[in-house]
Amino acid sequence: MSIYVSRIACEDRPGLVHQITGVLYKSSMNITENQEYVDHSARRFYTRLQFEGEDDAKALLARLKNVLPQPSYCELREMAPRRLLVFCSKEPHCVGDLLLRHSIKELSAQILAVISPNPDCEELTKRFGLPFHLIPVRNLDRAEHEELVLKVVREYKPDYLVLARYMRILTQNFIAQFPERILNIHHSFLPAFIGKNPYQQAYHRGVKIVGATSHFVTEDLDEGPIITQDVIAVDHTCSADEMAKRGRDVERLVLARALELVLDDRVLIDGNRTIVFK
Repeated sequence: MSIYVSRIACEDRPGLVHQITGVLYKSSMNITENQEYVDHSARRFYTRLQFEGEDDAKALLARLKNVLPQPSYCELREMAPRRLLVFCSKEPHCVGDLLLRHSIKELSAQILAVISPNPDCEELTKRFGLPFHLIPVRNLDRAEHEELVLKVVREYKPDYLVLARYMRILTQNFIAQFPERILNIHHSFLPAFIGKNPYQQAYHRGVKIVGATSHFVTEDLDEGPIITQDVIAVDHTCSADEMAKRGRDVERLVLARALELVLDDRVLIDGNRTIVFK
């Protein structure tokens, strides 16, 4: 028996839930989870359904689309572990956390390899028995470096790319090849504290919380649809280094949480916002 998940976004109208679940009933599907949300201000309906049974996925998807108002977004896939490539630079905290979760089977995904322009996380990656691809920048321009990166990425055919503190800005050409398939993590001080040493800037400003944001990568730098965020309190006794330490803790948790939501198909992108089903 196969397990499927379907995410739907469309104009709201009476009877939608009945029509959608009716299609699944007629296809002998057993619904195991169903979450709905209506944005009354925009008259938009969203749902995530998880169900089990045996049917042709393409035919079932066509029947679902047939009962929806148009235009609509409707996706259906059979649940199976996804394939991930992790990108990092020098900081090990996020990539190390993902490698550990992967090793103890907390992720419903297979991490295929780690890619980095720096050698700092190579030993850590190899401790978990995974390939590490060092692709230095040297004197390459951004496009030349990305072409070397893409050559490695294409060999693995990943479902998602995870930027685990990858400190390079991706070009529009790179991003366009993986729409809604690149996840990023960064501190939540943006746009207040831009550039180097954000925690030092935050310390001098006397901030009272530090946090992290995970989002999909788009052509607008650090402005893609947000998946999840979190914060932790700090006070005047915290040094810039202590703030940074707490920030790394939050980044680890937020990235892992965001990845779990995406892997479970609980995130539906609608414009530049997300609907996140818990």
